[in-house]
This record gives sequence, C-alpha cells and structure tokens, in this order.
Amino acid sequence: GLPRAADPLPAPGPAPAPVGSRTVQLLRTYPRRRPAYPFAPQGERSVARGYAKALARARRLVYVEDQYLWSRDVARIFAAALRRSPQLEVIAVVPRYVDAQGRFDVPASLLGQNAAWRTVVAAGGDRVQLFDVENAAGFPVYVHAKVCVIDDVWAAVGSANLNRRSWTHDSELTAAVLDERRDLREPADPGGLGDGARGFARDLRLTLMREHLDRADGDDADLLDPGRAVEAVRRAAADLDAWHAGGRQGPRPPGRLRSHPRRPGGGRLSRWLVTPLYDLAYDPDGRPWRQRGRREF
Repeated sequence: GLPRAADPLPAPGPAPAPVGSRTVQLLRTYPRRRPAYPFAPQGERSVARGYAKALARARRLVYVEDQYLWSRDVARIFAAALRRSPQLEVIAVVPRYVDAQGRFDVPASLLGQNAAWRTVVAAGGDRVQLFDVENAAGFPVYVHAKVCVIDDVWAAVGSANLNRRSWTHDSELTAAVLDERRDLREPADPGGLGDGARGFARDLRLTLMREHLDRADGDDADLLDPGRAVEAVRRAAADLDAWHAGGRQGPRPPGRLRSHPRRPGGGRLSRWLVTPLYDLAYDPDGRPWRQRGRREF
C-alpha cells in the first residue's frame, strides 16, 4: 500500500505580522484506526473537545445550522449545557428531509435525530427550537451548513457535523473563531461571564438570521438580545406555518423558517432492527474503546 509516514516538513519561515482582529483555531477529527496514523496514533477529537468547552460556557443562546444534528453523544453535551444554565436557549436549523432516501436511510436517520432531539428537549423544554428552511416558492432548502455561534462570543464553521461520526470517525476540519473586536451594542455581554459580544460571532449570527427572516441589512436591532431574537424567529416561523396550514391565502408572511416536523422513526421492532445499522454505518464511533465506555472525547 501507500506509505503512511509523512515526508519531512520544510523549515518554518518567519512568523507573519498579525493581520486583523480574529484568532482562528483549527480543530480536527481523525479516528483511531489500524494501522494507526503516525501523527495521531489514538486519533484526534479536538472538534468534539472544542465544542464541549465552548458549550460549557454557554449561558444565553446557542445558534446552530447543521446537516446532521442526530447523535446521542452530541445531544448529551447540549443537554448538559441546558441543565447548567436555566436561561440558555437553543435554535437549530436543519434539513427538512434527509439527503438519502433508501430503504434503511430514512429510518436510521430518523432514529438518530429523534433520539438526539428527545435528549435535548428533555433538558431544555420549550427553550429548544428546531427549524428547517424553504425558499420563497415554498420548496425546502437543503441545509448543508455546519455553523455554531455561542453567546455571540465563539463561532465555529467547518466540515464537521454535530454527530458522532464527524466528532470521532471521519477526517474533519473546523475553524473556531474568537474575535478580539468587541461589539458594544447592548447587550454588550450576553453570557454575563465578562467575555463580551465579539464582532465576528455576532455579525455571523445576525447575517444568518436576517437572511432567514427576509430582512434587509441593518434590520436587526431586535435580534441583538438573545431572548428577543428567539421570539422573533419563533413568531416568524409560526406565522409561516399558519399561512401554509390555511391554504396559502393572502400575502406570504416574510421569512424562510418553518417549524421542523417530528417524524416517527418506527416502532420498537423497527428501532431494534435499525439501531445496530445506525451505530455501525450511519453514526460510527472512532474513539478508543476506553473513551467510548466513559463517554469521553
């Protein structure tokens, strides 16, 4: 087979001068595998650890857009954050339908998503909102994003989804961004921990929310406060849901977000049959056995 040892790296050049105000940390996932990667013999799970550390500081709002929000292991970390912080709210934007429509794809996907969502909702109740996206004609828009913004401080964008596969098994790369530039608009410190709202994280969240609410640039004064932002999103989705339920009579309400439907994942027998396939093929675990048993990353 191909050699697995990397060629020697050239000598590093001089460090470049600082540019801009944003510090970017690259987080990675590599599985533990045989033969082992020489540069990561036990694998690497800094994506999972980065998210876990950031969520441990979440106090007011976690905004997520993700293709696969469907892992029990990931859901436990979100649930712990919700139990830790009674004011914390979560907005998650996901695809309306799974990308694969095979005989086992749909039940396996629904099994994972429903199990994850039950865990998160059990911890946060109505502080947790799940939405999907449609275009102006009412057709679903597939969400392929992997974005997370926590308390307008920490932001992450990359290839890793919020599932066990991306956090432990596949090769992934995520950029976590912490902007030194403070956004002084109130609330200037949403989390109340002294971190202060940061320019990049807040701008990213507001840009995405304005897009989903059909708003112009700058029309976001009511979206700065986490509680008011959640209410604005919830109200817009409810108005659009009601318009569809009423036969699309009258002008279409502004906004692109719909309440994500809860689809049953089959009965007990179906879950019993699909769970091994889900764990092995759809959301495999790339951690060493000891970490799996301890539910550690």
